[in-house]
Amino acid sequence: MIKVCNTFSLNDLPLGTKGRVIALGLFDGIHQGHMDIIKKTVATAERDGLTSTVQTFKNLIKTDSRSLYTDEERLGIVGNLGAEELLVLDFDAVKNMEPEQYLTDIILYRAVADTIVMGNDYRFGKDAKGDVNMIREFAKANDIRVIVVNDRLLEGTGKKISTTWLRQALGKGDADLAKDLCGGRYYSYSGYCVHGKMLGRTMGFPTANINIPDDKYVVRRGVYVSRVLLGHRVLYGVTNIGRRPTLEDAVNDVAETYIFDFDEDIYGAKFTVELMHFLRPEEQYKSKDELIKAVENNKKQARDYIKNLI
Repeated sequence: MIKVCNTFSLNDLPLGTKGRVIALGLFDGIHQGHMDIIKKTVATAERDGLTSTVQTFKNLIKTDSRSLYTDEERLGIVGNLGAEELLVLDFDAVKNMEPEQYLTDIILYRAVADTIVMGNDYRFGKDAKGDVNMIREFAKANDIRVIVVNDRLLEGTGKKISTTWLRQALGKGDADLAKDLCGGRYYSYSGYCVHGKMLGRTMGFPTANINIPDDKYVVRRGVYVSRVLLGHRVLYGVTNIGRRPTLEDAVNDVAETYIFDFDEDIYGAKFTVELMHFLRPEEQYKSKDELIKAVENNKKQARDYIKNLI
C-alpha cells in the first residue's frame, strides 16, 4: 500500500483521533542521518497504529545560504520514505517561543504526540535553549515516549554525516560525495521547462531550462553529467548550472540541460534534473566556437561516464 504524504502548516494540522509519532528537526538536506530518523518514525508508527509525522521549518535558512530543498521537493522525498504527514512550521512565528511553550503548545496539544523521534544533537526553542534532555523530562511528565537516533557515519570514513558536510560537498561540485551522504539520492533541481533565448539550439545543442528558485541553494556553477526525470522516462544529458557568462551573463541561475537523443517540445512540462558528476566549472569563453568545442567535449565525457555506470 502506497502512502500519501500530506503537508500542513501549524494552523491547518488536523487534530486527529490517534496520536502521532513525530520526527523533530529541520531536515533540510534529508541526508542519511535524517533518513534514519524518518524511517524510525515511520516504522514505529506502523507498528503501533499511529500517524507518522515529520516536522520541518520554512524561513529558517538565511538568504545567503538558501534551503537545499524547496518545501515541495522535501514533501516528495519524505513521502517516498513512507511518512504520512509533513508539518511545516514558519520559523518566524515560533523562533521566540520558549522551549517549554513549544513543547506544550505544538508538540503536546496541537500535534498530539505519542512519541518523539530525534537525533541526539537536536536543539529547539528561543536561542536554541531546548535540547534532548529537556525533551526527555517533558516527555516523562506527559507520558510521551522518546526515541533518540544515533549519528550516522559515512561508511569508510568514520565521519558523521551532516547538513554542513553536504553543503560543503555541493559547494565544491562534489556530486558523487553528495549522493553518498544522501544514501544514493542525487542532488536535483525540479521545475517547469521555460523558454530561454534559443541560443543553444542555434549552436546545435538545444537545452531544457529550469529557473532555480531564489530561495534554493545553488551548487558550484559548472557543467555536470545529469539524469533527467520526465514523466515516467529516465533520460541522460549534460547540465550547466549558472549564468551563461559567454552568451549573456545572466543575473539569475538556471539549470540548462542538453538531453541526449531527444528533440521534443517540452516547454511548460515539469521535470527534474539530477546532478550525477561534475565535469568542469562554468567559464567565459572568448567566442561561440570555443564554447561549442567545450560543450562537444563535455557531451563525450558525459556519454562515457554514463556508459561505464549503466
